Amino acid sequence: MMAGKMELPPLGVSLSPDVEYRPGRPRPYRARVRWIDPVTKERRSKSESVETPEAAQAWIDGMERAARGGIDPSAATATLAEYGDGVMTLALRGLEGKTLDPYLAGWRKRVVPALGHLPVRLITNGAVDRVVHGWIADGCSRSTVKNSLAVLVRVMEQAVRDGIIDRNPARVTGWQREYQRAEDELDDPRSLALPDWETLVRLATALVERSADKYAGWGEVVIFAACTAARIGEVSGVRAGDINRDTRTWTVRRQTTPSPGGTVDKGTKGKRARVVPLIPEVRDLVARRLDIVGDNPDARLFTGPRGGRITTAVLRDATHWDDVVTRLGYEHLRRHDLRHTGLTWMADAGVPVHVLRKIAGHGSLTTTQRYLHPDMRSISEAGAALSAHLAVRRSPDGPRLKVV
Repeated sequence: MMAGKMELPPLGVSLSPDVEYRPGRPRPYRARVRWIDPVTKERRSKSESVETPEAAQAWIDGMERAARGGIDPSAATATLAEYGDGVMTLALRGLEGKTLDPYLAGWRKRVVPALGHLPVRLITNGAVDRVVHGWIADGCSRSTVKNSLAVLVRVMEQAVRDGIIDRNPARVTGWQREYQRAEDELDDPRSLALPDWETLVRLATALVERSADKYAGWGEVVIFAACTAARIGEVSGVRAGDINRDTRTWTVRRQTTPSPGGTVDKGTKGKRARVVPLIPEVRDLVARRLDIVGDNPDARLFTGPRGGRITTAVLRDATHWDDVVTRLGYEHLRRHDLRHTGLTWMADAGVPVHVLRKIAGHGSLTTTQRYLHPDMRSISEAGAALSAHLAVRRSPDGPRLKVV
């Protein structure tokens, strides 16, 4: 159920502000406001440390503006999760029941985990952009992204009406185009690939070390994904029966994706199975996992430490992915970039483009060609241009000699 409306003090509650300078600290100016709680009659206070006196005064001005609008200063500095729980009924007023459920699911499962810890007034357009891109990269459907963003927009719009913020940072545009780019692969996927095997191993090791339980399975997922050029959802969907020990191949048949009711297994993105080679670097890893799961062909090859299904969001949170890749100097790296890594390495190893397309499961050859080295790409494009030129000049009945 949705929480009731946030309790607000009477309009015009009086604040007593002050700024204290505390030398030797990274944020030496402490801005503070004090007021009398209109209900309990107790004296309360709220403070924040900032770097400059101008920032301190700006914070006080925001608190006074909120107080004049009838907003408790505690609410004005509340996190998004706290504020949203308090105003959700008001923010979602007028919506039908069939709309409320997906909105609330988006709030609980995506908005709060991604942004809930931030104060409402510190949420920016950039923060929302990154979160939406993360949902897309995590495999969320269009409707899931739309519903999650819509509930965030409504809550932040309430914050605008309450005077906590001046404009709604959740009104981002262009995410549909970003979604399309994520589906079609990026224009330059090579730029997102890891440079070499040693870097991949270093990443996998660091992720395992950073996880709470130092679960080796996280590193195995990362290495397997890169070496097979697979999506994390596809790695999660691997069953023992999908592995052929004799041919040393994996038949990609399904992927694990988020859904309103939790994670589900469904067909691959291209709606068709494909065969991927298992290179020597991952064969021992795969053999070890097969020995662990035993003779059950339906057993998952890769799971979390408690046997749960893995998603890209689970991998990110369990390994503190963002912190690890930043520390290693790969701030841009997402889980999906492991797939870009594998396809780039295969292209550089000389795998023919038509074979690479089958391994990747691309619907368009143009998508696959983006992984070719620029020199090789120019050669391929030259050949394609010549073929197109000849096709235009070619007679339907075959070549003809010109009679003079």
